[in-house]
Amino acid sequence: MDSKTLNVLEYPKILGQLAGFCDFSASKDLANSLEPTPSFELANARIAETSEARKLLSMESAGVGAAHDIRPQADLAARGGVLDPHTLLDVKSTLISCRDLKKSFEKRAEEYPRLTQIVLGLPDTHGLVDAITRILSDRGEILDSASPKLGDIRRNLRVAQDRLMTRLQKYVTDSKTVSMLQEPIITQRDGRYVIPLRAEFKGKIKSIVHDQSSSGATLFVEPLPVVEANNEIRELQLAQRDEERKILAQVSSQIGEHATELKYGVENLAALDLAFAKAKYADELKASEPILYKDEVKQSSIANRQSSIKLLNARHPLLDPNTVVPVDVDPAPGTRAIVITGPNTGGKTVSLKTVGLLVVMAQSGLHIPAQSGSELPCFHSVWADIGDEQSIEQSLSTFSGHITNIIRIIKKIDHRSLVIFDELGSGTDPQEGAAIARAILSHLLDVGAMTLVATHYPELKTFAHGTDGVVNASLEFDIKTLRPTYKLTLGLPGRSNALLIAQKLGLPQAIIDSARAEINPLDLRADKLLDDIRKERNRTSREREKLEKARAKLEAQTRELEKRLEKIEDERRETLAKARAEGELEVAVLKQNMDSLKQQLKKAKQPLEAIKLIESKIEKIEEKVEAPVERQRTQVESKSSIRLGERVIVSTLNAEGVVTALGESDAEVQIGTIRMRARLSDLLKRSGEPVSEEKPKQVTGSGRAVMAAASKSPGMEVDLRGLMAEDALDKMERYLEQAFLSGLPYVRIIHGKGTGRLRQAVRGALRGHEYVKSFEEGGSTEGGEGVTVAMLKSS
Repeated sequence: MDSKTLNVLEYPKILGQLAGFCDFSASKDLANSLEPTPSFELANARIAETSEARKLLSMESAGVGAAHDIRPQADLAARGGVLDPHTLLDVKSTLISCRDLKKSFEKRAEEYPRLTQIVLGLPDTHGLVDAITRILSDRGEILDSASPKLGDIRRNLRVAQDRLMTRLQKYVTDSKTVSMLQEPIITQRDGRYVIPLRAEFKGKIKSIVHDQSSSGATLFVEPLPVVEANNEIRELQLAQRDEERKILAQVSSQIGEHATELKYGVENLAALDLAFAKAKYADELKASEPILYKDEVKQSSIANRQSSIKLLNARHPLLDPNTVVPVDVDPAPGTRAIVITGPNTGGKTVSLKTVGLLVVMAQSGLHIPAQSGSELPCFHSVWADIGDEQSIEQSLSTFSGHITNIIRIIKKIDHRSLVIFDELGSGTDPQEGAAIARAILSHLLDVGAMTLVATHYPELKTFAHGTDGVVNASLEFDIKTLRPTYKLTLGLPGRSNALLIAQKLGLPQAIIDSARAEINPLDLRADKLLDDIRKERNRTSREREKLEKARAKLEAQTRELEKRLEKIEDERRETLAKARAEGELEVAVLKQNMDSLKQQLKKAKQPLEAIKLIESKIEKIEEKVEAPVERQRTQVESKSSIRLGERVIVSTLNAEGVVTALGESDAEVQIGTIRMRARLSDLLKRSGEPVSEEKPKQVTGSGRAVMAAASKSPGMEVDLRGLMAEDALDKMERYLEQAFLSGLPYVRIIHGKGTGRLRQAVRGALRGHEYVKSFEEGGSTEGGEGVTVAMLKSS
């Protein structure tokens, strides 16, 4: 791409903003050197990388971690250089980032194929992380355990230092010598331990002078008895230095062996970080993925080209997103040139730059600040002549500068180029300038280049109107406020509005009338028609916006109604399932009571008419359980219409019971030995009298006493969803005990599907449970895999 054009379009500023989202220097360098590519395949690959990175970042935090650009250090190690501890830590952190990224993308190859391809180019650790960890602490200190020899040297050094300190301590504590010292301290000079002797006592302590204070009042001396100890310490320090260097050299050598792979890995890390940076930049701009298509039209069929630029709500990325006015560039198929006219400062130049900048951004792999669905051809080159090209140094006028640049562009363009000219033909005689502008535009059409031109010449408006493949466009101007609206309108040429503006600003009416008389009446009529067309177009646009809002509102209401209908349907199914389950529970209880009565009657040798009556009742209840439950109108509508102890009929079960507790919207009803909660709307009043509390009946069977209702029923199901396994099992244990004491024949344990861990824990606890006879998975009407039905033993 032409570097001058990129500068004119302010593309380097885009790269500067992009680099601000990079995490380390290598990726920042890559961002600042990013150029748009003419290759359709490469441009699409770059856009796909950005889209994958944006998708990943939308779900989790991702990045290259604490990576560094270690390429210079790797080169140094390859040449035999020794790396310092902090550099080795940079290598370590970079390799850890590579290892973590490779591990993270192991199972994501299908979801993020392009990012995974980059990650596959990251280097292996080759044991370097362990080697560095073995010799260095996290603060970059060489560990005593880095080598056995270093450990021995440091132990000996500590012993020698302690011995020396003990000897010197006598000088600073002995009453004979302490008065000779400037201060009772031990310090260092040139790596040797000394004491501060006052100058007037020089020679009183046999010693070697190493330094003196600036005033000369203090001498820093090394007493002769500790010279050998200082020598020993110095020798050990040198040995320590040599051993540390040897250790660092060994690890540096290992790094040097893999220098090429490490440098290649840093380049891949930079490419990955750049993809993340492009994704973050796209989020910052609220950008969308552009649709690039390959313009394969040949030179011979340019006139039949159907492809064009399509930008919807495009915004200039360098302008304030809160104030910038988006533009739509969506000409009819086959359009090869757009001629934009309008007043100065109306936004023509910004519109041209927006189109050019978004094209080069897309071909650089960046998402563009435009509405989703925007489409762009993949141009082989982009050329622009925008701004004042006057050059004092070369003695060129503005016109000469423009023409020089246009000549350079014309020599290099072809039918796969995008050409942008601002104020084409300006800076010279209007008549000649218009002729030159028209000739240049005709040439560009013959070549087949996609062209955007901004101009003031009315001749180009006429040319655009009468030439196939060329369309007029204009920037609107608000006459009332005398300010531009920056809205681009395709299909209509712009108006200068000079007379209206002059009139608004207060130019005498006589002068306005005189000027209007000088203008061709046909031109005035054309301006009036354009104004009428624009007003009608604006009115239509406003009406369309109203219709769009109404349509959106209707769609939202439709979606809301659908959700409510789905919710009602779910509630209906849940109610039916619950009613069916309660009916089945009642049947099971009656069967249990019937079995108990059979045993008693057999022992008593009494007739079985009572049993037959109960069996008949069971058959009727089972028929009602199998039949669908329909909503019935209820006679009980409020708490105030029934009383505690009153007999009622539960309409969903068609069973009679006694009210034992009352709530705001439901009640507890005892039906035989079973207590259940029912909505007030499901209760039918009976014309009976309140009953007194009955004591639990004791029935005997199989030689032992059975409490039919020894405990309050906990209900037929328990919900464990959302609990940790341990808490869920505790809750289930308490529930099973209460259900067993209540005489329930079976219960439903709701644990949900999820990962299956809670289901496994529940069923594991049910195996061999003292209250559970057997268990099975819930049926399709009871929740399937999310529910376990447990059959309880008889109490």
